[in-house]
Amino acid sequence: MRYAEWGLLLIISGLGIALANFVGFEVGFMDSLPGILILLAISAVAVVISKIVPLKLPIIAYCSIIGLLVASPICPAREFIIASADKINFTAPLTLVGAYAGISISDQIKSFVKQGWKMIIIGVLVMTGTFLGSACIAQLVLGLTNAI
Repeated sequence: MRYAEWGLLLIISGLGIALANFVGFEVGFMDSLPGILILLAISAVAVVISKIVPLKLPIIAYCSIIGLLVASPICPAREFIIASADKINFTAPLTLVGAYAGISISDQIKSFVKQGWKMIIIGVLVMTGTFLGSACIAQLVLGLTNAI
């Protein structure tokens, strides 16, 4: 993918995050703009680094490393970055991730259907097991910490 395409996708993602943050969590666009710009800058730098560095890690790994570095005590802009990113609700970007995932598999529906009805049952069982496992772990941790 070319850098222009990545740039366009990052702009669309930023607008989607701003819209989800505004509609779902009532955070104004100007309030969330610095956090969105920081997240998009981290993503853009991660894309460039993934193309330059010979170590072939997924872009998300580079995003995580860069995010950890800019939020660590060694970064002079740490307080501003954390305060700005704090205005972005964590689930606002997840709305777009789900949409992107749906779009990315939309051209593979025929191959999914060829797998047959067994694959649908397996998918439902995996999702149910993941949800129940997460709920059990959350309940256990909340109980141990006396949060509930």
